[in-house]
Amino acid sequence: MMEISEQGWPEPALNGSEEDTLLGSLERQRATFIWKASGVDAAGMRMRVGASELTLASLVKHLAFVEDEKIATFLTGEYGGPWDWYAIREDRSIPWRITDEDTPESLIALWQGAVLRSRAAYAQVLADGGPAALTRVEWDEDVSVRRLLADVIEEYARHTGHADLIREAVDGVVGEDPPDGAPPAAYPPLR
Repeated sequence: MMEISEQGWPEPALNGSEEDTLLGSLERQRATFIWKASGVDAAGMRMRVGASELTLASLVKHLAFVEDEKIATFLTGEYGGPWDWYAIREDRSIPWRITDEDTPESLIALWQGAVLRSRAAYAQVLADGGPAALTRVEWDEDVSVRRLLADVIEEYARHTGHADLIREAVDGVVGEDPPDGAPPAAYPPLR
């Protein structure tokens, strides 16, 4: 089973099952990412560092899309969330684009909704067959749930690094964990 610190921070189990380790790692990455990407104003969310076009806002939107895309493409075949899936098939940059309607609050809510949908989809698929369960929604090859979880963990790890650098430039926040050890308010609680 995944471990939760006294402050509520998710941790992979020290001696858990494969499923617990993967889900715990994913939840820790999610919590760390949203700690870095939330709690700043609109200017901070849109701040760029150096030549990169990445912003906290674009990272939040992109990872919300990644959560929904993995569900749709590999787990359930249900194309949920607020995405124009047909347009995105033609232009993969859409989930990175920030519009005037994309406020810090709306982006965090978008990400939270995607995380909740993703948790539910993984819980169902894992209950039906565990991490070794094979799924084939859109690819011509079987893909294990284990591989999907590893891909999402990798995606979060990459972009948490980006968010860390951007957040340091925005307001100086650095570190691996929040100073008080508690997950940010934007992190959807584990049930």
